[in-house]
Amino acid sequence: MKVAYFSPFPPERTGVADYSALLAPALARRVELVIARRGRTRAPRGVAVSLYHVGNDPDAHGWIVDALRRRPGIVVLHDVVLHHLVAGLTVGRSDGHGYLDAMERDHGVVGRLLAHGVLDKRIPPLWESRAEEFPLASFVLEHAAALVVHSESAARLARAAGYEGRVHVIPHPAWPVPDVAPERPAGEVVVGCFGVVNASKRIPELLRAFASVRERRPRAALLLVGPTSPGFDLDRRLQRLGLASEGVVRESWVDERRLWGLMAGADVCVNLRNPTMGETSGSVVRALSLGKPIVVSDLGWFAELPADVALKVPVDGSETAVLEAALELLVTRPEVRGAMGRAAHELAARAHDLERVADLYAAALEEAAGGERVADEVLREVSEAAAGVGISGDDAEAAEIARRLAEVELGR
Repeated sequence: MKVAYFSPFPPERTGVADYSALLAPALARRVELVIARRGRTRAPRGVAVSLYHVGNDPDAHGWIVDALRRRPGIVVLHDVVLHHLVAGLTVGRSDGHGYLDAMERDHGVVGRLLAHGVLDKRIPPLWESRAEEFPLASFVLEHAAALVVHSESAARLARAAGYEGRVHVIPHPAWPVPDVAPERPAGEVVVGCFGVVNASKRIPELLRAFASVRERRPRAALLLVGPTSPGFDLDRRLQRLGLASEGVVRESWVDERRLWGLMAGADVCVNLRNPTMGETSGSVVRALSLGKPIVVSDLGWFAELPADVALKVPVDGSETAVLEAALELLVTRPEVRGAMGRAAHELAARAHDLERVADLYAAALEEAAGGERVADEVLREVSEAAAGVGISGDDAEAAEIARRLAEVELGR
């Protein structure tokens, strides 16, 4: 089976590019993979199905959506709220009417009126302040023959957006941990936060909580790694909290190898966000692979993480107080960090195993290419093989075979 693969790849600085650099080689061992050249909007000849990776960055994914609109295929939805993407592909291309139409299609006359307000500069851009209220997902979903999402919460969001086709929930794959030396800044215990520094990543709340913890634990350090969003005054916030000269170590964008080294050197990883766009965090998956205890917001995919690997912070008025308590616990209790880290490593190996993820992708692609006929043929061959070695439907081996088939979504 020949599959066209549409995705950004390194050196593009996107999480989806890193994701595809990991997944594509494993998937290529299972299907004949043809990597679409960046900017190409036509699928190569002879492909049975196309796989489109879609996220919110219009520069990285705009050409992929253009290709999808030419030929439907399986969409890997890395974000379910796609307002930023749609705005970039309409307003960003001087197509205000396209934005008006998208808002009206998904949100009626009220949506169109709000879009007029944005275009007339009477209200702030919705993609900056209220994107989660106006997902605009149908812009992509109407062309998807099937979906791949990374969590049950993302699947529910897709259904809520009106998608009625096949939805495959496939976990985010885990990277193999490279052989890098841990890099630690000064500090007895290092709390690491990796990703864009802005308000939606709850950096103001994290700084306040950490400043309170550091009053009692002055040898703790906070490591912030990632670019700062325009308009977010990090320096002013650090000065106001007394963290400008010590306590916080700042790194902007770093390459993949150094990222692993800094994450390996952290004792605790914090990854908060509100609102969520329905995404799964590559940084959290890396932290799981490294066996790091994690602190996350209690929503979306993050809420689905087991309690023994992640402390979950509510996104209500108690957020900062609960976050402070979580940091205090992990900074002062090495045995808790150890237990959570071991559970995190086991979860990465079990649920996020790359080979298992590639198997699930291959099954989804085969189903899309051949539909139920392919699934029925696979089940027939498995049944005949089992019968040939004397396994009946009542045997324990049959139950194990059924479980394995269900893992690749071929169960009946």
